[in-house]
Amino acid sequence: DSFKTFSRAVENAGLSDSLRATGPFTIFAPTDAAFEKLPAGRLDQLFQPENKAELASLVNYHVINGRKFVGDMKSWVTTRTMNGQSAKIKTENRNICINDATVTAADINSSNGVVHGIDTVNIPTMQ
Repeated sequence: DSFKTFSRAVENAGLSDSLRATGPFTIFAPTDAAFEKLPAGRLDQLFQPENKAELASLVNYHVINGRKFVGDMKSWVTTRTMNGQSAKIKTENRNICINDATVTAADINSSNGVVHGIDTVNIPTMQ
């Protein structure tokens, strides 16, 4: 129930079928509360049809290849996301962080990977 906005973003970005594929994938899914931290109007802007490519880039910035549990990432420094950009990984106060987001719900198994809930929406750099 905490990932309704992210699920809507996946759908609006046209990535539902891709993320239902065999995978495996690791998804750092921003919670609904994380999306509420975006500047006023930003989410509505991202959901506009003319911004579909930007939304797809943002969603893919939260996905990596493979089934990676929090324990697998403790020594990582970076990871390559599905949008092609790298994201920083660090351990802070025994929590795994990806860029500015902290994993708040770890190791949620799915049929084709694993989901980690995060407390902040990471924004990729514009390409």
